[in-house]
Amino acid sequence: MYVLGIESSCDETAVAIYHTEQGLISHILYSQASTHSEYGGVVPELASRDHIRKLVPLIRQTLHDSGLSSSDINGIAYTAGPGLMGALLVGAATARSLAWTWQIPAIAVHHMEGHLLAPMLEENPPQFPFVALLISGGHTLLIEVSGIGQYRLLGESLDDAAGEAFDKTAKMLGLPYPGGPRLAELAEQGRERFKFPRPMTDRPGLDFSFSGLKTFTLNTINNSEQTQQDKADVAFAFQQAMAETLGIKCKRALQQTGLKTLIVAGGVSANRAIRTSLMNLAHEQGAQVYFPRPEFCTDNGAMIAYAGCQRLLAGQNQNLEIFARPRWPMDELLSL
Repeated sequence: MYVLGIESSCDETAVAIYHTEQGLISHILYSQASTHSEYGGVVPELASRDHIRKLVPLIRQTLHDSGLSSSDINGIAYTAGPGLMGALLVGAATARSLAWTWQIPAIAVHHMEGHLLAPMLEENPPQFPFVALLISGGHTLLIEVSGIGQYRLLGESLDDAAGEAFDKTAKMLGLPYPGGPRLAELAEQGRERFKFPRPMTDRPGLDFSFSGLKTFTLNTINNSEQTQQDKADVAFAFQQAMAETLGIKCKRALQQTGLKTLIVAGGVSANRAIRTSLMNLAHEQGAQVYFPRPEFCTDNGAMIAYAGCQRLLAGQNQNLEIFARPRWPMDELLSL
């Protein structure tokens, strides 16, 4: 079974083809980062318009690169949420229209389920059950995963998501959009000079809060001379605080569930300092940790094609409805 995957939830237009036996056949991603950089963040209307311009040409290119035609495709998976409503509608309407034209089933995929299952694309995928840490620009979630669609929320951010905190801190430091990767680069030049708080680690529970860390960072910046070295030291301290906070919560989640497998996915999981911290944690706990390759940490069509393929194989699909939900709790998903 060949499944075409479409991702258009925010500022990346991505298309991929996944096969049930051959695995990932091809994938293409177009980033809108340069379009939104002058505004310091994603402009929803511009994102939607760019998806309209790029999506169909990317589908054609993906089919061409894979040596397939539309008649070879057996199903279409598309991101239906969470995300920007206009951007989601572009992908949903395109996918649903192609499915109707090609007379094949279509399936709406939860964006965060796509991230959660991205490590399954690797040669050595994790086995269920496991604890999943999903860290992206819009979400910070700790989930106990028993199987596809079998999710129990353990903890979440009460305010800013991890990626959002990275981007806002980068903006405070005068770094261009997208800020997260730029902050990580700057942190490599930093020294262990400032001690930042590890929010909500002095109390029980698995929820996160990064607004206080962000405020502490701003006050530190304002009280410094704001030299390049000052900024690098602040970036280093912020990144270390974020990595240790995530590590403390993951340790608690593993101990609470009794599980020995941790997967970490989402855009922020590409951060090398966070990866190192969580790998050290897993080693200390006698656990295994899995990450997607960096190209599948950010939004991509491969994860959507894979997630959709699993649900299509289980007999799930949508009718002719164009389904898009900017807010979509994961506990509403059907289990396989």
